[in-house]
Amino acid sequence: MQFHAWQYSHPSWVDCLYWLQELKEEGMIKYLGLTNFDTAHLQIIVNSGIEVVSNQVCYSLLDQRPAGKMTELCFQHTIKLLAFGTVAGGFLSDKWLGKPEPILNESLTWSQMKYKRFIDSAGGWEKFQSLLQVLATIAQKYEISTANIASRYMLDQPAVAGVIIGARLGESAHIADNEKLFSFSLGAGDKEEIKKVLSQLETIPGDCGDEYRKPPFLTASGDLSHHLEGFPAPYPTVAGTDGRTKALSGTIWEDIAGFSRAVRKGNRIMVSGTTATHGIQVMGGTDPAAQTHYVIDKLEGAIQSLGGSLEEVVRTRIFIKNMNDWEAVARAHGERFGTIQPANTMVKAELIGEEYLVEIEADAIVDHL
Repeated sequence: MQFHAWQYSHPSWVDCLYWLQELKEEGMIKYLGLTNFDTAHLQIIVNSGIEVVSNQVCYSLLDQRPAGKMTELCFQHTIKLLAFGTVAGGFLSDKWLGKPEPILNESLTWSQMKYKRFIDSAGGWEKFQSLLQVLATIAQKYEISTANIASRYMLDQPAVAGVIIGARLGESAHIADNEKLFSFSLGAGDKEEIKKVLSQLETIPGDCGDEYRKPPFLTASGDLSHHLEGFPAPYPTVAGTDGRTKALSGTIWEDIAGFSRAVRKGNRIMVSGTTATHGIQVMGGTDPAAQTHYVIDKLEGAIQSLGGSLEEVVRTRIFIKNMNDWEAVARAHGERFGTIQPANTMVKAELIGEEYLVEIEADAIVDHL
């Protein structure tokens, strides 16, 4: 069973995974896998007691995002990658060698529209043709197709368990050609030639799955309009009589201690100190970075519920329990706020609750109604 989540700031994805984990423990699901999860959220999952065996992600010669931290994390937790996009909607094939650049419009298939955006992000048609020429030269040596070389190279990557190649009925099925993937092995020299031409490409921005969650959207339409109309607010809100609006996450402490997850008044949003709590669960286990990522998800959800965005955060305050965790927490904060760079303070504090390693509060100024 594979699971995909569109929006990490909405806590329902956690509920769904815990329900699937329960079904797995009851024997209703043999293996639980993920689709298009990024490294940070895979890290949350594996440290929260949810047992997954795979993550299906876009991974091709054009898109090397999984090759770094994602692969390292998979090795640490014996998780395998299922790579799709290895032939880039058919662009990584003999058909396109030496051909003029196609116009990105509906004359292309949906898959071609999507992967043309990847080609553009990787440096454009000229660099793509250089890659295709190298692959074609190697393919001639083995008397196989260029598409075979593109997929075989990905199949040989660390942590990759298999490649997923789309097939259509009739002449586009390419079943006999794909079977040749197992008839040869790439030599060390072949791989070096491919690495050399890959070094000339631009890096696809972000982490795995970001093409579905944030700009630049590398989808067929260039946005999410053909997937879904919009996202629901992560938390319910309550309007007050004094011009303030409250966002409530539903924890018992909000009632006991008399506070809101966040409050908006005018164009300011103030988010309370937030830990990696979800119901009775502590997300991220004993991993300070994983806890930090989940905390930031909650901050983002509260801000979104009040009409803002994470990009509008102007200040964060971080409280850590153990001084030795400061770098892991700081790096996780940097991953999420690296381009936003709000004012920030980190201090060591005696947090309430032995299980909590980090607590964060945030302020945002919204520049729109």
